[in-house]
Amino acid sequence: QYRVAESGGGLVQPGESLRLSCETFGFILGSFAIGWFRQAPGKEREGVICISSSESSTIYADSVKGRFTMTRDTAKNTVYLQMYDLKPEDTAVYYCAARGLRCSAAADDYSYWGQGTQVTVSS
Repeated sequence: QYRVAESGGGLVQPGESLRLSCETFGFILGSFAIGWFRQAPGKEREGVICISSSESSTIYADSVKGRFTMTRDTAKNTVYLQMYDLKPEDTAVYYCAARGLRCSAAADDYSYWGQGTQVTVSS
């Protein structure tokens, strides 16, 4: 059964770093793209960053360029979202999602979703 599960969220102060994990079950990461999305209160879910089956990453949210990176560990079936220099506007529930091969910024293109992990950036 295919599923993904996020972890690693929490409360951090502005300027701090945080790493989120997305553990995948049933997937061969070399055949699937994994994307990170986020949803802040009262806002629509937005695509943040994605890593394709060929391990090419694409950033969709301009506000995170230069601060967020994505890596994967195929031995652990896990992908990571490393976030640096966090800002209050990064506060949101972060979701990872999976789809076949290529990345997409559109949430509707992803078939498998985790439950989300809360990231709160506040002093």
